[in-house]
Order: sequence, then structure tokens, then C-alpha cells
Amino acid sequence: MRHSLVIVGAGPRGAGLVERIAANAPELYAGPGLDIHLVDPYPPGAGRVWRAAQSPLLWMNSHAGDVTVFTDDTVDMAGPVHEGPTLHEWAGIDGRTFADRRLQGGYLRWAHERAVAALPPSVTVHHHPRRALRVGGPRTGRQQVWLQDRPRPLLADLVVLALGHLDAEPDDEQRALTAYAGEHGLVHLPPDFTADSDLSALRPGEPVLVRGLGLAFVDLMVLLTEGRGGRYEGDAYVPSGREPVLYVGSRSGVPYHAKIGYDWNGERPPLPRFFGPAETAELLSRPEGFDFRRDVWPLVEKELGFAHYHRLFTAHPERTAVAWTDFEEKYAAAGDAAERETLVASAVPDPRDRLDLAALDRPLDGVRYASSAEFQEGLREHVEAGLDRRHDPSHSPDLAVFLALLSVYGQLLRLGNTGPWWHGFFSRLASGPPGPRLRQLLALSRAGVLHFVGAGMTVDAEGGVFRASSPTVPGFSVAARALVEARLPEPTVRRARDPLLRELYREGAAETPDGLLRVDRLDGRILDRNGEPHPRRFALGPHTDGRTPGAFTRPRTGGPAFRQNDATARAALVFLRDLGRPAAG
Repeated sequence: MRHSLVIVGAGPRGAGLVERIAANAPELYAGPGLDIHLVDPYPPGAGRVWRAAQSPLLWMNSHAGDVTVFTDDTVDMAGPVHEGPTLHEWAGIDGRTFADRRLQGGYLRWAHERAVAALPPSVTVHHHPRRALRVGGPRTGRQQVWLQDRPRPLLADLVVLALGHLDAEPDDEQRALTAYAGEHGLVHLPPDFTADSDLSALRPGEPVLVRGLGLAFVDLMVLLTEGRGGRYEGDAYVPSGREPVLYVGSRSGVPYHAKIGYDWNGERPPLPRFFGPAETAELLSRPEGFDFRRDVWPLVEKELGFAHYHRLFTAHPERTAVAWTDFEEKYAAAGDAAERETLVASAVPDPRDRLDLAALDRPLDGVRYASSAEFQEGLREHVEAGLDRRHDPSHSPDLAVFLALLSVYGQLLRLGNTGPWWHGFFSRLASGPPGPRLRQLLALSRAGVLHFVGAGMTVDAEGGVFRASSPTVPGFSVAARALVEARLPEPTVRRARDPLLRELYREGAAETPDGLLRVDRLDGRILDRNGEPHPRRFALGPHTDGRTPGAFTRPRTGGPAFRQNDATARAALVFLRDLGRPAAG
């Protein structure tokens, strides 16, 4: 009898699993034929986010040379390396290009087709352009995967959930705001994937409050300006007259830091140094558990500082006052952040060369402006300075910190529970928009199409309108009849709109304190609330506590997602190979 593997979600993660199955099958699977069923209403490879049917104005968030879907010898995995081209090599474009998402979708579809062609002849792939509604079946027997508009379920020896980013039911605040909008004839757009949002209700010339300054906001900005016929001429924006007027704020009050615009050269910091496997193992061994802020953050902070100062001392020694060997010894011995700050003050004369993580994360904390006009000018200067720095190799310690952030994220994956704060901190520092997008934001600000509200932005529903204010500009507020939540929905198990995931939770699947699906660290098997892995159900991706940084892997950076895909593929193939074999003994 042929075996059956159902993969729910055929986007980059599901397609990546197929690639690892193709790579490992010659070694591990010599059993009967295997049917791989890909269940996804969107095209395999590209999936929802990278589908062809979207605006060509929407870009990737990474340089084309920094995007690969293929393994290399830096990936710590048991399976074989199958190398392939990066996006820029495949597309024949400059590696510094920020490609549009439709081009990336073409790359993903091509890579998926290559992986399918590499499968053994006994393995057949079927695509079901439907949604999966429910997974049932006994723990020790074949699973049943029920699909939309299909009377009978797919039978599966194994099921892998590669669901990607998920829609979510609104929380109490969002429901109240939507109800208020309905009562007063207002517009409220809750968290959503901007490319899928209906923006037609945001009318030309009218003020719109926007809460969020991350990547979802960048997409919104593009679709409401260039997407409505505006254009850029040099550093100026020429409105079409169809744009609304955006008033934008967030917790930090500033856009994410732009992508770094230069390449690494010279010696890399030896990472991990203070937060590696040994430290992770020690934290996991504590019977009382650990607290992220108390126990983990000091290690992260020291690791990021080490990378920063290693680069400063080795690449820019003229800006330091002592030898690196002396500094490194004292830095390693420093017991807390206060000791390190004293050491740095004596060894690094210019404060601009010192790493200040709090200022990078929340630069407006405690800052006040006398008027909104002064704040607009001040924030434009802040964004300009950040852009200049991110494109200046003399500030290459910033790139070293980026490398350390990737290293840290790899260790945090082993710990599991880091809370949502870390993911936001990482995104603000390491996963910001392309530099040209911030140049456009500045042009929109100068043109009066976009206004900054400030840090700690609050929105009140009162007097038949929405009203936004911020302590950054005391006494200032702005009223509007439209409010947009410019952020992705939180991928929590309980509030996911995906019925399959909600049903798994009701049946006993475990979740983390921040609402992610708990999976086994070794191979991605779904854990129940007793910590027991399900023998026939796996999960990979951002809805799990094994989520990895960024949408795609940079070449030659170890690729935690590749390692996870490989481990899951191998576990699945071994299970299917041994299925039905008589027990030894």
C-alpha cells in the first residue's frame, strides 16, 4: 500500500520541506510508493504572500543577494547539501536590488518545481487548491485531513502543518473599535496583511490614523501613494490628489531601522561568545525555569556588545583608546551592564561609537517637542541620520550587531519561550525596510501627505471620531474618521481564524504563554499539554515556538529553518519507511 504524507501549506516552508524530502529520500526511503499531498488555496512555492496576483509596487524586504532557498555547507543538519542559486543569481539582477514580491514568487515556484523533479519516481506530489479544515484520527493510526468542499477526507500516515502567517480573530480592543466605527459611520481596519486589505474606504484628502510603523505600514504607505497614482521626482513626492493624509505613530514612534546598505569585509566576530549552546543548555537545565528579562537578556546584551566592540576595535582601532586584547579580557570579566558601561566609557572616547541598545530600540523615550511641526522636522532628521549611518561602512559595528542578532536568535530557538518583546526588538533593529522606502517616507512627510504622531501613541474613540495623541508632543492630538492598524495579526493558537489550528488546540495541543503552538525541538512534532509529542503530526513556521528570524535565509549563515526542515523531513521519512515493518525482537 502506498504511504501518504499531507502537508498543509504549500508556501516557502511547505515547499522547503518537499526539497528536504527529495534530498533525503535516496538515503532513508526505500519503501512503497509515497503520495505527498500539498493543501493550499494558493500556488505551491509562492503561497499567499509571494503569489503573482498582487501589486508590482510591493517589494521584498531583503537584497536579492541575501535570499536563498537552498542549503549550503554552513547548515548544521544530517541530510545532504543541495546547493542552488540565490534570487539574484536566478533572476540575473544585481545583488543589491530589492526585488518585487512577484519576482520572488517566480523564484519560489521554480525552486519548488526543481524539488518535485528531484523526488524518486515512486513519490508523487498532488496539489489540492483548497483549505484544510480539520485533522482527525487516532494517535497511533492514519490521520484524516478534511478539506473545504470535499466530502471525504484525505488519509494521511503523517501530517505536517506549514501554515505560514495566519489571520486572527480580533481581540477585545479591536472588536470594540470596530463596533464603535459601525455605530458612528467610521472606518476601522484591524490588523491584516496589507496586500489583502480593502483600502477603498480611505478617501482622498481625509485624515487617516495609522497605528504601526513597521513593515505592514510600509506596504500601506506604498499602496496609498504610488498605488494611487503619485510619483517621486528625485527626493520630492508629487501627489496625485487621490491620497489620504496619514497620521502615523507606534509604541516607539519611529520607523524600523533600514536595511544595512554595504557588505561585510574583514574578520568576523567569533560568535557565539557569551550566549551559545553551553549557556542555553544551562538555562534549560534549571528545574525552576528561567525568566527572559532576568536570566536571558543579560546574556543577549553582552553578546551583542561583544560583536559591536570586536568590530570597532579590529576594523576601526583609531577610534579606541586601548588594545583589543586588554578590552576583551576586561569585557569578559565584567559582571554586569554597569561594569561594562564603565569599561566602554574609558576605552571608547566617542559616545557615537558606543552601543546603546535602549536608544536604538526606543529613541524617543523621554523626548518632548513643543509642537507637532518641530517634531516632524526632528524625526525627519533622525531618520536621515539613521539612513546615512546604515549606508556608511565606517559604522560597520552596526553590521556586526546584526550578525550577533542572528546568532542570538539561533540560541533563542532552543529556549522556546522568549515572549513577543524579543521578536519586536529584533525586527526593529534587524528586519527593517529597504533604505529607499525610508527615503520615500521622508518625501511624503515633506509633501504633507504623512505626519508623525509620536511614541506611545494612543487612540481614543470619543465624540464620534477616533483621536490620536502621544506624550512626545504634549497637548497635541488629531481626530480622524478612519483608523488603520498597520501590523500583522498575532499568530496565536486560540485566536487564529484557521479552523484546523483552533481544533487542534481544543483537542489538547499545547501553546506557549504568548500563544504559539508548542513543538518538539528536535523534529517539529506537535506537543500536547503533557509535553508528549504526537507521533503523526508535525508543525513548522511562524505559528510555532520554533519560528525562525526573517522570511528567508541569507546565504552561508547556517539557516535554522533549513535545519528544522531537514530534521522534520528525515523524521517523516524514517517513520514512513518503518511503517508496517514487524517489530524487532
